[in-house]
Amino acid sequence: MAQWLRFNHHGKVYFGQLNQAQISVYEGNLFDRPQATGESFALAEVELDIPCVPSKMVALVDNFYALVEKLAHAVPAEPLYFLKGNNSFLAAGKTICLPKSYSGKVVYEGELGIVIGKKSQDLTETEALEAIFGYTCINDVTAIEILQKDLGFAQWTRAKSFDTFGVFGPYITTDIDPLSLRIQTILNDQERQNYPVADMIFPPAKLVSLLSQQMTLEAGDVIACGTSIGVGSMKPNSTVSIVIEGLGTLTNQFA
Repeated sequence: MAQWLRFNHHGKVYFGQLNQAQISVYEGNLFDRPQATGESFALAEVELDIPCVPSKMVALVDNFYALVEKLAHAVPAEPLYFLKGNNSFLAAGKTICLPKSYSGKVVYEGELGIVIGKKSQDLTETEALEAIFGYTCINDVTAIEILQKDLGFAQWTRAKSFDTFGVFGPYITTDIDPLSLRIQTILNDQERQNYPVADMIFPPAKLVSLLSQQMTLEAGDVIACGTSIGVGSMKPNSTVSIVIEGLGTLTNQFA
């Protein structure tokens, strides 16, 4: 298992591998045999950035049995998804901002993120498993009152693509079994979500395979696997953390 991250130090962007509280710096392409430089920094002296730069974030809807049952929805026969704009991407430790054009409720959604490691098209499940570079934590923030504002058209992209609404990180963790993980969301020190990844309708390899048959996935693309029960709103000046043991803790303020 390895944990990869991108970070800023004295105005320069680096990437590297985290070893306890120390970062070993690498150069080259994160997804294609990066080389260690021999340089290192303490985690405490750097500013975290998003751990990769996706061309797109594909985000799932109704991908957990518990939530589908609670909402009385049919179990989907194929993945239901939307895209979050890349303008929305936000790193750990940064502030989630209430849009100036919106005064309604903003909700958190703690999710597992899949990070793609190579260009992928028409993959089998076995090939899809090999195309997964690693996993990360996601907060799929939503301006919930926009979603069904127009009864003629559900506005998924608009509701979820405001600046700062695509939160992910702090690391990408490789060589871990995602189905063994649990996802917690902590809002102001109170647990609001706690659910197993194993309850996923379309697990990671199957999900990547199916999506790759509908669009080309590029190295660095992120798939937000959807959320389960416990989604709720955040009030300004809240602190929200997505915790996935083995992957890390993604913490942000909401203002």
